[in-house]
Amino acid sequence: MKKYKHIFFDLDHTLYDFDKSTHDTFLDLHKNHKLEDRGVVPFEDFFDDYKRINAEFWDRYRKNEIKKEFLNVERFHVAFKKYGINDRAFAERFANEYLAGAPLKRTLFPGAIEVLEYLKDKYKMHIITNGFKEVQATKIKANDLGKYFKTITVSEEVGVRKPFPEVFYYAMQKAGAVAKESIMIGDGLDVDIEGAKNVGMDQIYFNYKNEPHNGVATFTVSELKEILNIL
Repeated sequence: MKKYKHIFFDLDHTLYDFDKSTHDTFLDLHKNHKLEDRGVVPFEDFFDDYKRINAEFWDRYRKNEIKKEFLNVERFHVAFKKYGINDRAFAERFANEYLAGAPLKRTLFPGAIEVLEYLKDKYKMHIITNGFKEVQATKIKANDLGKYFKTITVSEEVGVRKPFPEVFYYAMQKAGAVAKESIMIGDGLDVDIEGAKNVGMDQIYFNYKNEPHNGVATFTVSELKEILNIL
């Protein structure tokens, strides 16, 4: 077995159940703003519409077509317009409340803490995550993750996002790591696995949805605890 010295974790959809956090926060805000009375029903349809719209805006953001301030508000504005609420000021309030509330949710994947506790004294551990620096910092603090990691790299501080090689090189330099002694753990085949592969780093693909795929990773797991059989 190859000896690794550094483990790089993705955050969202790998350690942190982003989908559950978002769903629970939306449900809270839907109730708090009495959106059912404003015709935003059924809730699950509204949430599905938002997820689709959000994915489209994030794709544009990754391509540097839009700024984060526009993304933060417009994804909600477009979602609400589908339900007859064409009020950008309200969309901005909703966006701010979402960004403040969602990172505070304690929604780690099953086995996350057990795996981190097992690995923390055996390897130097790091995070490489896309997203906004302030949001990811709040999320890490709320879920008491900071104590496990030597370095945390958020794509926003680099200026480009995974899978661009610059993010991985930046993170490795920050960690004092080299690719041949490092392994990346993440859920995104294109973003995490291919990104790590392209800089010479081994990978563990966290396929928690057990989705069929054509990607090839060094290792594949469907539950976090399976990582303990590899490292």
